[in-house]
Amino acid sequence: MAPNDSAETNGGTRGTAVARRKAARYIVPVAVAGVAAATIGLVPALASSGDPDLPKISAQQLIEKIAASDAQRLSGTVKVSTDLGIPSLGGLAGSFAPGGGGGKGGSSADPQERMTELASGTHTLRVAADGPDKQRLSILDNASEYSLIRNGDQVWAYDSKSDEAYHATEDRAGQDAGKKSGHPVSEDVPTTPKALAEQVLKAAGPTTSVTVDGTAQVAGRDAYKLVLKPKQSGSTIGSVTIAVDAENGVPLKFTLLPSAGGKAVVDAGFTKVDFSKPDASSFTFTPPKGTEVTEADDAKAPHKADKGLDGLIPGAEGLGAGGPEAKDTKVIGKGWSAIAEITTPGGTGLPSKASGDVPAEAQQFLDALGDKVSGTFGSGTVFKTRLVNALMTDDGKVYVGAVTKDALVQAANNAS
Repeated sequence: MAPNDSAETNGGTRGTAVARRKAARYIVPVAVAGVAAATIGLVPALASSGDPDLPKISAQQLIEKIAASDAQRLSGTVKVSTDLGIPSLGGLAGSFAPGGGGGKGGSSADPQERMTELASGTHTLRVAADGPDKQRLSILDNASEYSLIRNGDQVWAYDSKSDEAYHATEDRAGQDAGKKSGHPVSEDVPTTPKALAEQVLKAAGPTTSVTVDGTAQVAGRDAYKLVLKPKQSGSTIGSVTIAVDAENGVPLKFTLLPSAGGKAVVDAGFTKVDFSKPDASSFTFTPPKGTEVTEADDAKAPHKADKGLDGLIPGAEGLGAGGPEAKDTKVIGKGWSAIAEITTPGGTGLPSKASGDVPAEAQQFLDALGDKVSGTFGSGTVFKTRLVNALMTDDGKVYVGAVTKDALVQAANNAS
């Protein structure tokens, strides 16, 4: 196969909104997109013939094909594997928020915690969509299933293992019913190739090489392979490959490889997919008799679960919104080596077990990841994964990016 020309890009660097005092958000895959890149603009890079044999297409044309895709109906199975080199996040996400406590006192069906589990390990998902107002996502387990369903302004989540349900209505939560809706953690843990691809593509910039590298078959569909690589040194990202449906432009598979080599950090792809209209019953839900139902208004901690499944399935809008940008956030550098600098509320450092802010299990999780460092900035802790690293200083600054530990320390020194 003949090599392809790189697609040079020009554009501005974008930062990312990082939730304050939720350390788990600094290590989920979406941080890669927000911190590592900027806007995309391409010159043609033609794909050579491959298997299957498809017409030649440029990188620019393939990007436009993804953007123009209007496939809003589908059903299928997605396999998602995430290997950041960290312990499982299941049950820990809430521990990092004030009053978290690992989900105690809440519902096991609450999407805020359940969806965060997708940030590690391998999971099989069943998805369905019929436009932006009817969407369903189910996480399949050995003997149980967790489902998140949106039908109009009604959102239900149901955990068959605990027989608990979570219910929300857009109007009651003060949401604008005329707006498209999104799931509270979809911006943190995208769960389909489309969601992952759009996060990266909307953020790629002048330091990005973009090529079309042949063809492939995914879930029985012919696809082009779009490859993005950083042109800067020092990034922990090696490449991102997106398999794009040749007929309708829907990303079918997303693979992110680290620059250090080894298995993929994120690998998400359809194993089965059908673009016909799903059965209407997919989007209806009635709690089984005896089910414990938690209403969004009654939840102890305010979540945005009433916002549906935006970003989880093709056809939903508002992907990558990620909530409001943190007021005290700025971006150092550009492109794949960009570093986000965040000032925590009140200038407080990392919550500790001694302060009573973090449960023991969450503290063990942090200690397993952290390296103590010091410099002209003072002292702090660097949390490492295979991809995203974060320096949290003792005086309440956070430096995070898909860069090396040394780069984070240098950024903190320069800012002091």
